[in-house]
Order: sequence, then C-alpha cells, then structure tokens
Amino acid sequence: MSTPRFLTLPPGVTVLQIETEVGSFAALEALPVSGVAERWPALLVPGYTGSKEDFLAVLQTLAQAGRRVIAVDMRGQYETPGPDDPQAYTCASLGADVDAIAAYVGAGEPVHLLGHSFGGLVARETVLKGNAQLASFTLMSSGPAGIIGPRERAGRIMLTELPEHGIDYLWANRMEPDALRAGVPDDIVAFLRKRLLANSPAGLLAMADQVLNARDRVDDLAGSGLDLLVLYGEHDDGWPPVLQAEMAHRLSAECVVVPGSVHSPAVEAPETTAAALTRFWNAAESRLLQRG
Repeated sequence: MSTPRFLTLPPGVTVLQIETEVGSFAALEALPVSGVAERWPALLVPGYTGSKEDFLAVLQTLAQAGRRVIAVDMRGQYETPGPDDPQAYTCASLGADVDAIAAYVGAGEPVHLLGHSFGGLVARETVLKGNAQLASFTLMSSGPAGIIGPRERAGRIMLTELPEHGIDYLWANRMEPDALRAGVPDDIVAFLRKRLLANSPAGLLAMADQVLNARDRVDDLAGSGLDLLVLYGEHDDGWPPVLQAEMAHRLSAECVVVPGSVHSPAVEAPETTAAALTRFWNAAESRLLQRG
C-alpha cells in the first residue's frame, strides 16, 4: 500500500526515536530547512487515540520560525509500545513520561510544551510536577476537567464496548462509518485504521477513563508561574468553547480562538494555528529573558 499523501514528511521533518530513562518513544522531529534552530525547542503531545502525525501540517511552519519542534506518540499510542498495566496510562504516569521526554528535547534549555485534548490533561501533570524546565504551556482544545459533549459519548462507548468486542469491532462498527460519513479520504481512513489497531487495548481503556473523569486542576495550574495559552477551534465539539474561554480567564492565560476549526486546529487550520503558536512562544521567550 502506498504512503498516504498527508503522511509524506515535509522538508526538515524526520522520524526520531527518543530514548529516556523511562522508555523509548516514537517521534517526529522538525528543524529549520534554512538557518539554524536559534530559539528554544517545542514539544507537542497528542490527544486520545491520536499520534504525532496529528501535528504534521504545522511542524515545518513552526520549525521555520527558528526552533526544533518534536511531536511524540505517548506510551501505548501508535508506534510507541505500552504495557498491559492500566496504571501506566494515568495522567500522572503519562505526565512523568512527558517530563522525561521534555528533558531530552530541551537538553538543558527551556521547552515550550503543548498538549492537545487529552494530551493537555497529561501535559498539565508535567507542569504541576514542577521538574521540567519549561518556557511556556499551551492547552490546545483541552479543558479544565473530564471531557463533555459528543466526545464524552465516544469515550463511554469505548469503555463499554472495547472489553466485550475488541478494537476491530469498534473500528468497523463505530469509527470507520463515522469517517466515511464525514467524507474522509480513503488513504487517511486507511491510516486511521492502522493507527487505532496499533494502540494498546489497555491504554485505550485506561486513557478513556482518565479523559472522562479527570478532576479540575485549573487553580493549581494558575499558580505555575508559566506563560499560558488556551487555543481552540470556534466550533470545538470536545470541551465547549465557552468552557475553554472560562478556563483561560481562570488561568489569566492568553486565549486564541481559531476560526472555522473544530477539535483539531493543527489539522483544520494549520497556518493560523502555527502563526498563533509562534507569536506566543516568541513573546514568552522574550519575557523570560527579560526576567533574567
């Protein structure tokens, strides 16, 4: 089978295997095609059932602003294997993994951390743990606590049907029909199937429980001292936009609404999203350097 068109790696983007003290993680690394990576690096963490490929459309643009950008598969996702132990997939455990990855990515420099959807809840734990050397934190299409709305229903279906029927059943009877009704191209549907079936079943179950039942830690995050950005699509069908706007207010965070986007701004509006991130990251760096 040929490689889906959207999976063709842009110039400057390569496959990377990250080795840490807590394990090995599949990643994509983007570097400037011209010039050097003179700015602090960025680490991008995907959401539930997602992967590093969810950031493919923004990697080259982000790197061209002069920084190294790395997107990863979390433990149990797609090309990063995971154990059968459900405790390996709590937000706290996955956040500790991200902590180790951030240390690798930064190599002594502060790192701009971004978490998409469930990845935001995970990366929030990295921030709150306080060990990582971070330059900023972005919550992309993420929320203050457990997910609500249409995507909550999808998570509950996963919890009830996966143990009884398995991943193949869920793909054939739930996810593939949804993708086809939405007009997703055949090559992308083929990739989505391959990715879902590569996930750890234990991880899918445990992460579903985590994304549904996460507790509100906004007040804790507000005291992190980091520059914070809340970025989401104007039509988000995960956490409602009004809830994310309220979270940004509680965090005293910058808030960016991406016009026309739903739950995946990096896919649906890559240039707008990359421009907003680059501006925020550059400003955060300037503020940190001024503070000495």
